[in-house]
Amino acid sequence: MVASKKETLKVVLDANFFFIPSQFNLDIFEELANLLNQRFEPILLSSTQKELQGLAESNSPKTQKQAVLALRLAEKCRLIPVKKGLRETYDDVIVRVAAEWKSPVATNDSELKRKLRKNGVPVIFLRQKHRLAMDGSV
Repeated sequence: MVASKKETLKVVLDANFFFIPSQFNLDIFEELANLLNQRFEPILLSSTQKELQGLAESNSPKTQKQAVLALRLAEKCRLIPVKKGLRETYDDVIVRVAAEWKSPVATNDSELKRKLRKNGVPVIFLRQKHRLAMDGSV
């Protein structure tokens, strides 16, 4: 299914993707707009929000600070409530939802990228620390 220009593309954002602005001084939403060149809606799954909240309570002050900033950025996204199965990881939930919706996922997690590719899900990632790239098509 190819998204028409009128249709808004849903892009699922992984927790680590929200760390890009604080780590590399890059506006992820502006970069997504440039990369996709169409209307898109950034999506935050409730399980990812929970993961970020856990990181915000971490023992590492650096991780805490980045997670708090990430949660603030995440407010720009549409929050979608999802159920996380007992045996599912946060990544499993992202793979399941993205495959179901046929939506690209924005992540820098190499293990998650591998799982997504295996399921035919387009992956958006940071390339050369200063721009986004996509593996697969929408």
